[in-house]
Amino acid sequence: MELAEKLTILTGAAKYDAACTSSGSNRGGAKGALGSAMAPGCCHSFSADGRCISLLKVLFSNACVFDCQYCVNRRSADVRRASFTPRELCELTIGFYRRNYIEGLFLSSAVLGDPDYTTEQMLKTLRMLREDYAFRGYIHAKAIPGADPRLTYQLGLYADRISVNIELPSELSLNRLAPDKSKGAILGAMGRIGTSIEENRLDIRHLRHTPKFAPAGQSTQMIVGATEESDAQILRLSEALYQKYRLKRVFFSAYVPVARNPLLPDGPPPLLREHRLYQADWLLRFYQFKARELFDDPAENLNLQVDPKCSWALKHMDVFPVEINQAPIELLLRVPGIGVISARRIVTARRVGPLHYPDLKKLGVVLKRAQYFILCNGRRLEGLHVTPDRTLQNLIALERPQLFGPEYQQLSLFEPS
Repeated sequence: MELAEKLTILTGAAKYDAACTSSGSNRGGAKGALGSAMAPGCCHSFSADGRCISLLKVLFSNACVFDCQYCVNRRSADVRRASFTPRELCELTIGFYRRNYIEGLFLSSAVLGDPDYTTEQMLKTLRMLREDYAFRGYIHAKAIPGADPRLTYQLGLYADRISVNIELPSELSLNRLAPDKSKGAILGAMGRIGTSIEENRLDIRHLRHTPKFAPAGQSTQMIVGATEESDAQILRLSEALYQKYRLKRVFFSAYVPVARNPLLPDGPPPLLREHRLYQADWLLRFYQFKARELFDDPAENLNLQVDPKCSWALKHMDVFPVEINQAPIELLLRVPGIGVISARRIVTARRVGPLHYPDLKKLGVVLKRAQYFILCNGRRLEGLHVTPDRTLQNLIALERPQLFGPEYQQLSLFEPS
């Protein structure tokens, strides 16, 4: 098979892996080496000088021995199979880098033979890139659950970020749709990677020349909509993963039907639901929310009409309105339309003097949302009449459902208003 054919097959097979996040890793250039890595830069992100930074996102192989029903590369799927050699993948990566097409590599793979053999091939590729080609750009590698922990550790020494996909939100769904995988193997790999990252950070403090292990941390991905788990269950699991394994990100991927199967839904991908989960994820990571606060029932889903922060505020109108000039930052972060940066600006600016509504716009507050939940100097915005029903309708009107049509790309990564 020609190399171009392999590239077409294996980049297409990798499109369901979410990898859009800042790299979180700094690696300067070096004499005789190629490339560098910068913490803010990665796929679909932007560097300080405004450049869009791209990754070559590809599978090492799509010849899988597993038969996960939701996967386009499953053993029983009638698709063309291909595998790179480590040298071929290195030549492609370096060739694309020199043409300024990419600034890093996202490498995953189907399970080729067994987890150990697959990890060995990925490891050969990364070692060759780093040592033979002196490549210092960003690399995100997917670890294979069930592989020898020593191989996974070696993989983390060459990659900036490493991830293990949890795939489905419950063990029951995993057993039903991916019988070759096990919750124990997935969480075991996550736990070992998390422990290695923490130990490596401690070693670096005492021994300056200690090799870095996955300096950009680890992440995971969950498929949304393939099974019946509620958003409440998904976010409780995400919260537990952040707390226990100190993940950098949990990615959510709306299920795309790849074949007719009685065990799986047959309909359009739940893109708006995916978007709401990402917004709720921001609330957990940056806004000091707990997953239990966003739901009244363990089987509840997020409100698709308004973002999770607005939905929470409408359920807790007894907390509002808050006085901008007096409320602590923890309460300001709960106000729709006030983000982390604008909340900090408010706290700083009001030390100089009382703030008024025109000042809030200058500080980055989205008044179209915030106006229903705040007071300035004890007064609401002039002419504003607030009732729960009217507020809900006005907030719904601010949403733009047309954004979630076929052209939907990466809006999921935006923070809530």
